[in-house]
Amino acid sequence: MEKVLIVYYSSTGNTQAMAEAVAQGVKEVGGEVDLYSVSDVASLDLDTYDAYGLGCSAMGDEVLEEAEFEPFFNELLPKLGDKKVVLFGSYGWGDGLWMRNWTEVCTQNGVNIAHEYVIANDAPDEEALNKCRELGKTLV
Repeated sequence: MEKVLIVYYSSTGNTQAMAEAVAQGVKEVGGEVDLYSVSDVASLDLDTYDAYGLGCSAMGDEVLEEAEFEPFFNELLPKLGDKKVVLFGSYGWGDGLWMRNWTEVCTQNGVNIAHEYVIANDAPDEEALNKCRELGKTLV
């Protein structure tokens, strides 16, 4: 059974809703999932997971949240190896540049992106939540 870690940063609850949908997708296909806000992962052994769902809303000038999420991601990046990873998040302005940049960083570092990212403008609608469930299923 695949053990999946989903970590997210959400300032408005939109990306949290997406993370919960990704977790639901993992469960629907029989995977084991742990779901955490980035502020709660400090004590976890990140090496014990087979796959990762990473979610972060766009901040400022379309960048990852810099105080908690970006440092977490930078620490995790060398540990990802060939493990399956999916990315998701919400935004309130712009066109998704932060997600394209984040995906590029992953690709340049050899991360195994298991499925195209999912983004939602503000609150995720049912279509976005369904896509997030599909993300979760690809991790198992």
